[in-house]
Amino acid sequence: MFREWGFLLTEIWVLLAIAALLGLLAGWIIWGRRSEVNIDTGEADKLRADLDACRAKHAEKDAQIDDLNARLAAVPAPAPVASAAPVAAAAPEGQDFDGDGVIEGKNEGEKPTTLSEPRAGGADDLKKIKGVGPKMEKLCNSLGFWHFDQVASWTEAEVAWVDANLEGFSGRVSRDNWVEQAALLATGGETEFSKKVDKGNVY
Repeated sequence: MFREWGFLLTEIWVLLAIAALLGLLAGWIIWGRRSEVNIDTGEADKLRADLDACRAKHAEKDAQIDDLNARLAAVPAPAPVASAAPVAAAAPEGQDFDGDGVIEGKNEGEKPTTLSEPRAGGADDLKKIKGVGPKMEKLCNSLGFWHFDQVASWTEAEVAWVDANLEGFSGRVSRDNWVEQAALLATGGETEFSKKVDKGNVY
């Protein structure tokens, strides 16, 4: 009987020892690891210090700006600067087609005699004059010019007027010698250019 009690006591002590070891192991796992977690406040302190330094610089900058604004307000306004020499008026547009030394726009030279419509025989084909295309022909008709003999009779002053009034084509009469061409065509003659027009090789 005492032997059985001794055996039981031994088992109890063994179990208590195992329980103690398990308790120590669990305590080490729980409390030992927790002790390893170090709260590092150094980084936070450094960031706070940087923030405080930045705020100090900002405050210093604001103080400098306020000081400069106050000094600027105390400076008297500068006297107005005298304006530069007046800009010369723009030269009138156009060209001195009649050579009188004055640019007169559409009033250059003298307006030739015009017609409100072509004569009974119908309008001449002004496109036979080199430099007169379909658009130019319509422009000439709108100005009252329908026939070769009209163009052939223009004086220098009248040429100047037409040169000044051919909107978008100013100066074309003189450059392409319309009067000489029209004089030949008005008498039934031909030019190399009018021959090409008759053959349909131009328009």
